[in-house]
Amino acid sequence: MILLVAALVILGPERLPGAVRWTTQSLRQVRDYASGATTQLKQELGPEFDELRKPLAELNELRGMTPRAAVTKHLLGGDDKILRDLESAVPDKKELFGTSSGMPGTPSSSPSLSKPLNPNERPPIDFDAT
Repeated sequence: MILLVAALVILGPERLPGAVRWTTQSLRQVRDYASGATTQLKQELGPEFDELRKPLAELNELRGMTPRAAVTKHLLGGDDKILRDLESAVPDKKELFGTSSGMPGTPSSSPSLSKPLNPNERPPIDFDAT
């Protein structure tokens, strides 16, 4: 919307339709060149083109891979039923620690940590965390 208003101010209402027409034609031509180059590359390389694309497809697959997805795919063969069963068997963090944040020693569970430290005051040590 901002670009349209800026183009209207810069080009004026009489030159704006021509500029839009030129931009759409240029974009269409670039897209045609790109698809033509891809088609020509496929024709020249033949089956080797798919071999070149395979590592790229694997990299794209790894981009979306989370630790849970990696374990599910490689160790569990794609079946995450075991992980879902484990999640349902583990109690909720709020029930376990009785805090809103789920972690002991956080400001919500310890009122002494809610105020800032004075200069040269040492912070309290959480022996369970260290």
